[in-house]
Amino acid sequence: MKNLAVIFDMDGVICHTNPYHSKAFEQFFAKRGMNPSQEEYAQHMYGKPNSYIFSHFLQREVKGEELLELENEKEGLFREIYAPVVEPVPGYLEFLNGLKQNGFKTGVGTSAPRANMDLIIDTLEIRTLMESFMASEDVKTHKPEPEVYLKSAENLEAHPEHCIVFEDSFSGASAGINAGMQVVGVLTSHTKEELPPCQYYINDYSEISVQNILEMLK
Repeated sequence: MKNLAVIFDMDGVICHTNPYHSKAFEQFFAKRGMNPSQEEYAQHMYGKPNSYIFSHFLQREVKGEELLELENEKEGLFREIYAPVVEPVPGYLEFLNGLKQNGFKTGVGTSAPRANMDLIIDTLEIRTLMESFMASEDVKTHKPEPEVYLKSAENLEAHPEHCIVFEDSFSGASAGINAGMQVVGVLTSHTKEELPPCQYYINDYSEISVQNILEMLK
């Protein structure tokens, strides 16, 4: 298991989807006579699993069949809104290609449903550039628990200390740290101060190179 690996969260890391998730949630909550603020979304939506988001905003525990129904409704809205405008964070595709040219194993570890992941991966045509795909259905515990990243490392046949995680949320960066991995904070949704201490920070992928990753893993 000597592989070097880079594992990407998806929302806010591969694509800056959070504004579109906000729009989907606005429509979802408007139907229920609710109007959360952008500040509330930033605090209680970005990087959080739907079970937490629904329970927080509806102010009661949401689980089981009801969770699946609400999730299908909201995520369907998101895919409808986002499908025509899927676009990677600037420099992402070039960076990913550079990693592959240098022999890195790569994967996605997201709290989003598989249908969202498939939409983005296939629209960007990067499925053949990755060896591991982990969505919310593939884990029992969600970020900040490290399960998604530990399972990704297993899929990529890489030790956690040979893995770098790219994350944009507090819970996601914490999951990478809890997995024993180094973390690059992607500042699309939060400031440095709003994330746990990361080894490196970028606004987009023009600010990092494969050489930087190799140096982090030395």
